[in-house]
Amino acid sequence: MIKGAIFDIDGTLLDTMGLWADIGELYLRKRGVEPEEGLGKYLFTMTLEEGAAYMKERYALPDTVDEVFKGIIGIADDYYRYEAPLRPGMRELVMEYYSGGKGLVLATTGNRELAEAALIRVGIRQYFSELFTASELGTNKRLPLIYLKCAEALGLQPEEIAVYEDALHAARTVKSAGFHLVGVFEENSVEDWEEIKSLSDEIIYPGKE
Repeated sequence: MIKGAIFDIDGTLLDTMGLWADIGELYLRKRGVEPEEGLGKYLFTMTLEEGAAYMKERYALPDTVDEVFKGIIGIADDYYRYEAPLRPGMRELVMEYYSGGKGLVLATTGNRELAEAALIRVGIRQYFSELFTASELGTNKRLPLIYLKCAEALGLQPEEIAVYEDALHAARTVKSAGFHLVGVFEENSVEDWEEIKSLSDEIIYPGKE
């Protein structure tokens, strides 16, 4: 029986993956650097700090890793604070858990400040007891630590928790750690969707019946 849920933020709750697919290229072009083909897909599995470190090394940028990181955040800032929308049907799904008395937590590889700003603006942050970020834990979603920390916060075992994820690398981790995986369809992960479906205990298509 599912007693609680962990929600990813970008691409699951918020319709933000179009931005993140292009943000590395946007940053580099602002600096007059031509990005490699497929950079967005390569950065997709990384935390923001990992992505900043990769771009500094790969493109021999004169900036520090922290400066690259802040530049990336600067590009995303206005979108999260003023524009990033909830994906269709996700408010109702969150409310279904909350009204049923089931615990809710958030797990993201994104930036806490931006995530908090967007979720408060769209009116759902208050339904989640905690928000865990991979960066603050010194991990990423290729490892189970962030999900296990969420389970600890919920006071539940992995098999009692539904985890909503749209990315293949995260789905693999969730499944291998023994959680109930709900695969969330997202256009930017369409190439991985068949494998995500095969791993998932349930699947959802936000905005579709």
